[in-house]
Amino acid sequence: MEAVLGFVIAFAIAITGVGAGTITAPVLMLFLGVEPAIAVGTALVFSVIVKIPAGISYYAKKKVHIPTLLLMAAGGVPGVIVGTFLLGHLAQNKELKTIILTIVGAIVLLSAIMNITLMVKRVDLSSHHKKLKPLIPLFTFFIGFEVGFSSAGAGALGTLLLLYTTNLFACTVIGTDILFGLILSAVGGGMHLGMGSVDHLLTLKLAAGGIFGSLAGVHFASMIPTRPLRFALLAWLIFIGSQLLYRGITG
Repeated sequence: MEAVLGFVIAFAIAITGVGAGTITAPVLMLFLGVEPAIAVGTALVFSVIVKIPAGISYYAKKKVHIPTLLLMAAGGVPGVIVGTFLLGHLAQNKELKTIILTIVGAIVLLSAIMNITLMVKRVDLSSHHKKLKPLIPLFTFFIGFEVGFSSAGAGALGTLLLLYTTNLFACTVIGTDILFGLILSAVGGGMHLGMGSVDHLLTLKLAAGGIFGSLAGVHFASMIPTRPLRFALLAWLIFIGSQLLYRGITG
């Protein structure tokens, strides 16, 4: 069961750029009864494992924009360190976690709907890219913080950030965001390993199917035209935002 779950999650990561932390940790908590802090740590380590083959594939195909990736990492790495430390001290504070999930879910959901509206109306945001790009490290600090605290956010929020602040093609957006998520997961996952909040056996079971799912997702993603892929990406973000919002409201 865990291997199949790993395959499905990894396939979603590779084909859309989102899914590892947002899906994995909630599933581990809700369906497998894993303690929250362990679920977050396990999700981050699993994310590293399944994003490595996808990241290498996107990089080899020149679908990663390195200058933008470095800008994202400049803010995201400090953020994930702060978020992971906070989780270590406040792991039992359910009220704080539900507030964070509610806010993030609302932002993802509304931003994805706005993005689709702009695409349907063919609104050109390219004139704003140069103005917004210097703010990427500031935005990614908060993304990193959310990843460190709940394992969610790198794919959903990182993708939205790139759609707003760059004029990259959809495949390059996904590739760049996957590498960004890999960096954050490696930092956060490494810290969780040091704190002992990772289920090693469960991680291996998830990874057994996740590696194949990652490679399959990259293969199919390269066959989809840019515009339909971007629509599919945003539709997926609406689902992710709704899931986070629901979890936050219901506690």
